[in-house]
Amino acid sequence: MKKLLILSYTGLLLSACGNPPVAEQPQADSVSGNTVTLTDAQYRNAGIETDTLENRTVSSVLKLNGKIDVPPQNRVSISVPLGGYLKATELLPGTHVDKGARLAVMEDPQYIQLQQDYLTAKAQFAVSEREYKRQKDLNESKATSDKVAEQVEATYEAQRILIRALEQKLQLIGLQPDQLTADNLSRSISVHSSISGFVVAVNANIGKYVNPGDVLFELVNPTDIHLALTVFDKDLDKLAVGQRLLAYTNAHPDKKYACKIILISKSLSDDHSAEVHCHFEQYDETLLPGMFMNAEVELSGGLTTVLPEGAVVRFENKNYVFAVTDSRQFEMQEVHTGSSENGFTEITDADTLAGRQVVIRSAYDLLMTLKNAGDEE
Repeated sequence: MKKLLILSYTGLLLSACGNPPVAEQPQADSVSGNTVTLTDAQYRNAGIETDTLENRTVSSVLKLNGKIDVPPQNRVSISVPLGGYLKATELLPGTHVDKGARLAVMEDPQYIQLQQDYLTAKAQFAVSEREYKRQKDLNESKATSDKVAEQVEATYEAQRILIRALEQKLQLIGLQPDQLTADNLSRSISVHSSISGFVVAVNANIGKYVNPGDVLFELVNPTDIHLALTVFDKDLDKLAVGQRLLAYTNAHPDKKYACKIILISKSLSDDHSAEVHCHFEQYDETLLPGMFMNAEVELSGGLTTVLPEGAVVRFENKNYVFAVTDSRQFEMQEVHTGSSENGFTEITDADTLAGRQVVIRSAYDLLMTLKNAGDEE
């Protein structure tokens, strides 16, 4: 009998040593749907604080994106009006050129023909002019008929018109008619830059024939770059000419560039967006045309209904708050939020919480309690 009692006590001791008591985790007194009910002790330990919604002035920030562009007058396509063969050029993309600098030399037989036509017409014009004056004097004394005088005058005017037309063609390809003589005819012409800037494209090689409509080079003057932002129609009424903003690149988001809105497009594209053009207040040579940028526009704030940021919890891409429904009882309720500033978040559907107490501290703990209980079920 004693041995039996000793064995029984021994078994109890071994059982106690092998299975130490587990500390009970604090749990909600009751969880039902989206409602959590805490005991008095749980409530005190959680450090929960509640308050009602309040009205505050909150400024919002409109985030946009776009790219750097240049105005049309700062982007030039170089072509040759009469076409021709590219004889020489030293340009490469990125080359800096000054206004008036020679970009290329073109060569073509038609240049010679044009100069020949001009000098020939000029010589014939001198004869026509003398004959016109002679016939005019004769007609005044009635020594010749009016018909003959009119025919000579018509020939004179036609020749004068031809001279003027050929002069314009020569000037179009860069030749000066008043400097042209039979001794300095040239089969080549020079192509000059009309702006100071950089070469962004070279579209021909030596020896290639270039048609009149072909673009030889593309030049850009980047000193007057601007930022073209894409803005959807729902946000256009928030912007105005003269409004300031900050722009930055994806590579250097901490470096901000101050800009000012100079133009807002009055037409929408197929995706219901419009372009808003902004001017950089200070030129930076590291900013290049075509570079993508982000922008932030601070909009003037208005009086709105807010809660402390700690009151709003996010779960499955939705925002929630915990509203007090009874003593120590809280209901998780979805809300829609707006802008956040200085530790407060705008509640856009605040009418659903009007006059109600909302958890402003330890709301996340309530969310974990609610969802953990749901997982266990």
